[in-house]
Amino acid sequence: MREVYLVGAGQSDFGAFPEESYRTLFQTAFEAAIGSVPRGLEPEAIDEAVIGTLGVGGRQLGLSGPAVTEHVGLHGVPCTRVENACAASGFAVRNAVQAVRSGMADVVLAGGFEVMSDTSADATKYWLGVSGETEWERLSGTTFSGTYAQMASVHMERYGTTREQLSKVAVKNHANGAANPHAQLGFECSLEDAESAPVVADPLTLYHCCPTSDGAACALIVSEDVVAEYTDDPIRIAGVGAGSDRVGLFQRADFASIPASERAAEGAYEMAGIAPRDVDFAEVHDCFSIAELLAYEDLGFCDRGDAGELIDDGTTTLEGDLPVNTSGGLKSKGHPIGATGAGQVVEAFKQLSGTAGDRQVEGARRGLTHNVGGSGGAAVVHVFERQPLEEVGA
Repeated sequence: MREVYLVGAGQSDFGAFPEESYRTLFQTAFEAAIGSVPRGLEPEAIDEAVIGTLGVGGRQLGLSGPAVTEHVGLHGVPCTRVENACAASGFAVRNAVQAVRSGMADVVLAGGFEVMSDTSADATKYWLGVSGETEWERLSGTTFSGTYAQMASVHMERYGTTREQLSKVAVKNHANGAANPHAQLGFECSLEDAESAPVVADPLTLYHCCPTSDGAACALIVSEDVVAEYTDDPIRIAGVGAGSDRVGLFQRADFASIPASERAAEGAYEMAGIAPRDVDFAEVHDCFSIAELLAYEDLGFCDRGDAGELIDDGTTTLEGDLPVNTSGGLKSKGHPIGATGAGQVVEAFKQLSGTAGDRQVEGARRGLTHNVGGSGGAAVVHVFERQPLEEVGA
């Protein structure tokens, strides 16, 4: 099995763009990814494409993958569309890694897109609902925020987690997002803002919830055989792990964890030969503030029940020992469902290539991305690390 490398990544802005289409957003992300490759990469070199999208609104549900790749000139390139709810493009990246590791391709485009503002409010609620269990949760009135509110309530009752700690996640991620020109909610918020905001689903307030977003993101994945053609400073995809679970929260034995994330993390750490303590920064799936706290525990960054302490003591701030969601996360950067996982990879690429600007993590050598589908029905984790060019193929 060959080693696999990330040589470029780019995204569109995330937000609400009524003047854009899913094709134009994807084109922006694709051109940004191509432009980020240090030694350049011609589109003609791309052997395959894997594109993630939920298909919110259904404007181009069938063949939406080839619809965006043909728009950017990749005529004839095999293209597969991946749908795994909010983890769609995270799994697209995983599929790209598999294609390269197996020897079936040398250069693969992995990306995703979503246009969530180009539909009615009722349609948006429907599509968000089917990210979870449709028949027994959505159709009985459970909302996406309601599902995570149940998880928050259990975590708070069991471990003493507080609404203030949920709010500190929002404050941290907004501070990071304010330094990200692509962020949808690129402004800072205070603890009081988050605490006093309207309740969406108790105990979650508006500032504990990510926005609905339009956007696209792309990553370029290559083999060890060709990586030297594209960069002098390779970023190896050292570990990949994935997991799935019962789609409905009501079917699970424990509401205070996401087992799919645990399984995905264990697989990624094992492949990379590292432990959680070896990670320098992480992009985690914070669709709601409680989801970030759950991720701290599921990914092994702290013991069960200690996530609140991790946010209290500043460990996960930009200046802390383990910065989390330096991009602003889903909370501030935005959450265009099909683009989110690939968008996390964009931030990992920027951090490891030293181009993250004011949110740069000093000395970052190894990073992790964590992408969840729905309320935990699927999860994928990637570990990225800088590797000297002379060690490639050693």
